Amino acid sequence: MRLGGAVAFHDLAPRLESFRASVLEGLSRPRKSVPCRFLYDERGSDLFEAICETPEYYPTRAELGILAERAGEIAALIGRDAKLIEFGSGAGRKVKLLLHALNRPRAYVGIDVSREILLRATDDLSLDFPELSVAAICADFLAPIELPYEVTRGPGRGIAFFPGSSIGNFTPTEAQRFLANCRRMVGAGGVMLVGVDLKKDQARLDAAYNDAAGITAAFTLNLLERMNRELDAVFVIERFAHHAKYDPAVGRVAIHIRSLVEQTVRVAGRSFRFAAGEGIHTEDSWKYTVGDFQNLARDAGYRALACWTDAEQLFSVHYLTTDGGRPTTD
Repeated sequence: MRLGGAVAFHDLAPRLESFRASVLEGLSRPRKSVPCRFLYDERGSDLFEAICETPEYYPTRAELGILAERAGEIAALIGRDAKLIEFGSGAGRKVKLLLHALNRPRAYVGIDVSREILLRATDDLSLDFPELSVAAICADFLAPIELPYEVTRGPGRGIAFFPGSSIGNFTPTEAQRFLANCRRMVGAGGVMLVGVDLKKDQARLDAAYNDAAGITAAFTLNLLERMNRELDAVFVIERFAHHAKYDPAVGRVAIHIRSLVEQTVRVAGRSFRFAAGEGIHTEDSWKYTVGDFQNLARDAGYRALACWTDAEQLFSVHYLTTDGGRPTTD
């Protein structure tokens, strides 16, 4: 399917039954949880974009600054005819910085679980880069994905682009597995360009995930509203609260939806009891040192060729390659 004659669209989004099954299974556990990918429906994706604009949430500004300053250097390493695969494409601001710097990029594939955000971003990208072959794949990028022909054939190296510190949503073991899967997707001579949030003081991290305007709380609690909309749930939102806290001993921000009172909630025809203070685990955000992440990448089969950080050492962008890192040249 093509949108407006410009974007090839492939809809591999999880079905409603997948959301229903995941929620029922997760709420039945002794420690309740729901996978973080379900936070990103249309409203959730819009709220996340708003989080990125809050004064407390530094990762987006720091990463954009790194890419703006280093885009030419990154493009020189990548070489011409690049075929870009972006995971969690979001609003597309970061990839535009990269595409403007690249020498004759051949193709772009955006992969995101939020159909509406993905279509807006890729359609906008196709207008800004009319000579670029653009495809959109609505999918859970942890599932097996067949890439379009333009990316799997022809000259130029495959570049997996995973900005935004989203790799921190995986445990270190899951992150290593994801990196290994990306290595297979980009193939021999491919590159992984990934944003990684760095370890820092607890106060800075706790503030970033508990903004004063309450946008992060609205983002987290939207998961309950989505269950109400799509699964005939009867959550009273005011009886729950967003809770996020950094554990420096582990290096992880853990995010939960906490029940403020003892209560029973119906979801998809089933009843679930909550004790006062009991949580639904929705998301983790793991933090790394530069060295720790490079070691993890090496274990996934990459060579850590370069790393760039912002002036405050808040965030890092890593250039990982499956070979010696030699760019494609004339």
